Amino acid sequence: MTTDTRPRKLVCLTGFMGSGKSTTARLLASQLGWPNIDLDKRITEAAGLSIPEIFARKGEAEFRRIESEQLARIVAEAVETQKPRIVSLGGGTIAQPQNLALLREHGAVLIWLRCPIEDLLHRCAQITDRPLFRDEASFRRLYEERLPTYELADYCVDSHAEPPRVVEQILALGIFPKVTV
Repeated sequence: MTTDTRPRKLVCLTGFMGSGKSTTARLLASQLGWPNIDLDKRITEAAGLSIPEIFARKGEAEFRRIESEQLARIVAEAVETQKPRIVSLGGGTIAQPQNLALLREHGAVLIWLRCPIEDLLHRCAQITDRPLFRDEASFRRLYEERLPTYELADYCVDSHAEPPRVVEQILALGIFPKVTV
């Protein structure tokens, strides 16, 4: 039996809205010296609209189309350059089967930032630009719908902690090449 010990070039953070994907990805990338790519930022740049504007003007289906298109570009860049990167995915990115298949096909490592739903609710209640956060009941329903997809991630870390502690947990997974001086 052989173990896959290839260095991972594409590490993606997934999790529900408010789990800290963007912040954790920035800190992790900085610590590793890898580029950080925020999928939501790529989507807004491509559309020329904020995420709430995309949802309001074009609908969720168009948002998901742009999301898949931008994810495919990120993966293609990783393959082409052979340079490692940390990618923060959107909360619903891997709930789209084609996106999960694309990431799996290219050997991406998926890390689920798991956070108790009460904490997520508290974090998201403070933020006004979450188009899928309408009320607590729909928030809880969406979380339950996506939970089985998050459970497909390769690793799970507790994102209830402060972001630097979350980064420590990710580094402790042993999936990154050791840096030698």
